[in-house]
Amino acid sequence: MSKKVIITRDSTSDLPLDLLEKHNIKTIALGITLGDKTYHDGVDIDPDFIYKYHEENGVLPKTSAANIGELTDFFAPFVEEGYEIVHFTISSKMSSTYQNSLLAAEEFEGVYVVDTANLSTGEALLILKAAELAEEGKSAKEIYEEVTALVPFVDASFVIDNLEYLHKGGRCSALAALGANLLKLKPCIQVKDGSMGVCKKYRGRYIQTLEEYVNDRLSDTSDIDLGRVFITHAGCDDEIVNTVVKLVGEKASFNDVIVNRAGCTVSSHCGKNTLGVLYIRKTPLQ
Repeated sequence: MSKKVIITRDSTSDLPLDLLEKHNIKTIALGITLGDKTYHDGVDIDPDFIYKYHEENGVLPKTSAANIGELTDFFAPFVEEGYEIVHFTISSKMSSTYQNSLLAAEEFEGVYVVDTANLSTGEALLILKAAELAEEGKSAKEIYEEVTALVPFVDASFVIDNLEYLHKGGRCSALAALGANLLKLKPCIQVKDGSMGVCKKYRGRYIQTLEEYVNDRLSDTSDIDLGRVFITHAGCDDEIVNTVVKLVGEKASFNDVIVNRAGCTVSSHCGKNTLGVLYIRKTPLQ
């Protein structure tokens, strides 16, 4: 008989509290350092605090992976309670959290670590699938194998309104940021093979570029799994979010549309007014 299974994750996956509670998904928070103080993502700091701090001090936070000791301490109580664990991490190409999780998992039997090759609700899509499989009675090994096979099918992208945070975080040059802002360019970032890259540059008012972005992403729904979609944003105005929700509903008949606020990790790197539409494809992302 299979052991009982618990699904765990790091805090970068941006899952709403109601879904975490519904599926009994447990979280280890990553570190967020501002000035000389370190906070825990989603525990004692939120994105609005980060934005306010940046406005007042011109300083962006530094994010840090969970270390091996923290992860070992995180896993231990669940193993002692008789659980097997399927643990999900941000892409191994974006953080050392995955490698640290693997090393911590070696201390136990029945701890399976999934490299989501993604971030934010790109991770969350896989986590919710795992939770549903656990509720169906699948073993940890079966869940691990099924969701790992699903990783290449996740379609995660988002549009950035302003490149200031990416520039200050060292992810684009000053010249590129200046040129993009002068030309009112809004880059669309696509996650592919575990890394982020620009797939298209939109131009114009942000709400108009988002409408064009949604039309591009959902122009052909024949290859999209319409079971679930996330509309994830980093503090966008209600008007913008509602416009995108309406347009997504017009373009595709998803069974479950989840509107979600991005957490500290995405907000720290991309800044306010970032929005993405994320879902799973029927064939691997090309």
